[in-house]
Formats: sequence, C-alpha cells, structure tokens
Amino acid sequence: MCEANAYWVRDDQEDLIMESVDVIEPEGNDHWRLVSIFGNQQSIKGRIKNMNLVNHKVVFEAL
Repeated sequence: MCEANAYWVRDDQEDLIMESVDVIEPEGNDHWRLVSIFGNQQSIKGRIKNMNLVNHKVVFEAL
C-alpha cells in the first residue's frame, strides 16, 4: 500500500493530522485537501515541510 500519514510539526513536535492519506491535492495558495483511503477528507492551510515516502510520512508546517 502506498498511503502515508500526515502530520503537523510545531516546536519540533509532530501531531497527527490524518492516517492513511491516499490523495493530497492543492486547493490554492498553501491550502491542501487530504483524502484518506477510507474516504475521510480534510482541508488544511500550511506548507509541506518534508515527505518521507519510504516511512509513509508527510509533514506540514503552519504558516
């Protein structure tokens, strides 16, 4: 499976946004739509800080 977990990073601490994210789509300036394999959706505002696809992790930071 190719899904990843999405996290916020704040003060070097990672907080889970969503598990099993299958789709990450841009929705305009610094807005992203996350969709899980279960059909859950969430829109967030931030930027991608890093991605580690081997570890199935996408990390966002707030603006």
